[in-house]
Amino acid sequence: MPAQKRDYYEVLGVPRDADGQAIKKAYHKLAMEWHPDRNKSPEAEERFKEIATAYAILKDPTKRAQYDMGGMEGVAHYTSDDLFGGLDLGNIFGDMGFGFGGGSIFDRMFGRRTTRPLHGQDLRVQVEIPLELVNDGGREEVRVSHPVSCATCHGYGTKSGTAPSLCRHCNGSGRIVTTRDESKREQHIKVQQVNVCQHCHGKGTEVTDPCPTCGGYGQVEKEETIKVTIPPGIEEGMVLRVAGHGLPGDGPDIPPGDLHVVVYTHPDSRFQRRGPDLWRAETIDVVDAVLGTTRTFPSLDGKLKVKIPPGSQPDEILRLKGKGLPRFRGNGRGDINIRIQLHVPQELSKKERQLYEQLRKLSIIDQ
Repeated sequence: MPAQKRDYYEVLGVPRDADGQAIKKAYHKLAMEWHPDRNKSPEAEERFKEIATAYAILKDPTKRAQYDMGGMEGVAHYTSDDLFGGLDLGNIFGDMGFGFGGGSIFDRMFGRRTTRPLHGQDLRVQVEIPLELVNDGGREEVRVSHPVSCATCHGYGTKSGTAPSLCRHCNGSGRIVTTRDESKREQHIKVQQVNVCQHCHGKGTEVTDPCPTCGGYGQVEKEETIKVTIPPGIEEGMVLRVAGHGLPGDGPDIPPGDLHVVVYTHPDSRFQRRGPDLWRAETIDVVDAVLGTTRTFPSLDGKLKVKIPPGSQPDEILRLKGKGLPRFRGNGRGDINIRIQLHVPQELSKKERQLYEQLRKLSIIDQ
């Protein structure tokens, strides 16, 4: 039995009298959180689909009025094309900062037909950047190797650089149709079988004089170094889109796809990153935990002198407010959090043992 759909206002977390701006803002926030390119939890795709559907209904005054009056039944007649056909996903995800593959994921999830020009497949690469680049922002070089359209033949695969002739075997259809007659119980039946043309492999064209550069494939392998802009505070797993640097289209007039650069933080011996916050474990001696001390810690902007208060406990957290990474798209900075760990000596000198014995006697007397 299919799960009952949740109320669309509840899905977006907005009141029923919310205006269009509030609905759009709620959608942006939830889409960033649940987009499957960024959220790897098993339920991310279903949650994202639910959020997108709720937004498509509530953003449109007519659909929203029908939903308010008739509930789910009031909008049940709408298809995916009705809901998402006029939705400019590129602008919506662009408003949030970067290319998250907005259009392609809607096509995959909802089977939505697209009116944009056909293009080559998108290419996806991962890059790790140091904490300093997350902190300051800047440019990062990404090296990729992928096929590109052959410049010698302009992607046609012919020595002349012009369009190849139609395949003589399939007359340009890319298919071979064979027909046979069968007679069964005094009935005459004509059976047709359609197969991909084995001479042109379904392309409908054949290259008789191939390009010497690409061997008739119309594509060559190319290594290139692309510089991408890293914004300060970029979030873990965020995807940056570089238009036109994906795989070439299936033909000279079809543009290439896009390059999607997935950004991760390179492991750092000083800190662990959790969003805009940085975490560090620091081990101190028992005497320093009891009496307090001052320690110097690293930060992304130099050294920090930190007072460890007397009576510090194991696993106690010292919070250095505003010393972490910048929050993405503003709103201040995260914190540096230092987790205190105690070093208990395993071997003691004679003098140290005497002092600890005296300390234990004092503790017993005080009790």
